[in-house]
Amino acid sequence: MQYDDFRRSDNVEDRRDDGPVSAGIPGFSTGGIGIGGLIIVGLVSWALGIDPRLVLGGLEMIQGGAPTQQSSPARPAGTPKDQQGQFVAAVLGDSEDRWEEIFAQSGRRYVRPRLVLFSGATQSACGFARAAMGPFYCPNDQRVYLDTSFFNDLERRFQGCSGAACRFSQAYVITHEIGHHVQNLLGILPKVQRAQQAMGDRERNALQVRVELQADCLAGVWANRAQAKWKFMQPGDLEAALQTASAIGDDRLQKRSQGYVVPDAFTHGSSAQRMAAFQQGLNGGSLQSCPL
Repeated sequence: MQYDDFRRSDNVEDRRDDGPVSAGIPGFSTGGIGIGGLIIVGLVSWALGIDPRLVLGGLEMIQGGAPTQQSSPARPAGTPKDQQGQFVAAVLGDSEDRWEEIFAQSGRRYVRPRLVLFSGATQSACGFARAAMGPFYCPNDQRVYLDTSFFNDLERRFQGCSGAACRFSQAYVITHEIGHHVQNLLGILPKVQRAQQAMGDRERNALQVRVELQADCLAGVWANRAQAKWKFMQPGDLEAALQTASAIGDDRLQKRSQGYVVPDAFTHGSSAQRMAAFQQGLNGGSLQSCPL
């Protein structure tokens, strides 16, 4: 993945040098949607040997309700100077440019989100964010939260995904979360939250799968538009991203963690569904390519 041409966003809030944050694991009343956290709860638990019960707090961010934690005080955003921060800022910057173009085509205005880089733990408007929860989008403050140690986990666990070869997979993870921001701006997330409150577990999970697959598709839309603009993709990039989508499918994660698959418990879709959703957005390149 070549990203030298990508504009670096100045909407990165870098908290990686913050001191220890003291807070408990959020309870089941936490507000917001921990979409990205849900993606890799099983992956991180499996990869790092963490008791999944320690990361289940992240699951609660899919439910509505008032947040129980105060977010950290607002601080200036900018563009990090280190290589990893520069990469994140580049992906965020190009996603801003591409989504602004897409929204303008339909007479809408794209509101740029902030991306918070943190190390270990931090506060969000959706509750306490921990590294083990993985990347997630919080609609309450329109921020994506990312502990970049997740990228190191990605490289350690996925064969053929190391260093530069892993960049497009990492961009897929970031732009999946940006996809949730797009859903929020379009009013999809609030409608889903309201609908889920009246549903049983099976129906709620099924709707959540549709939300996640749409975000995968929207990540593909970004890749389509960025490729048309910059020709940034290199041989092996698409395969690496599809491998990542496959590895974090619900069926694969359930099989690893418990030895069998329970489709009714899916919250993100099977490996095949996730790969197909990303490919659908990549091929279509428009919002219309990604119906809920």
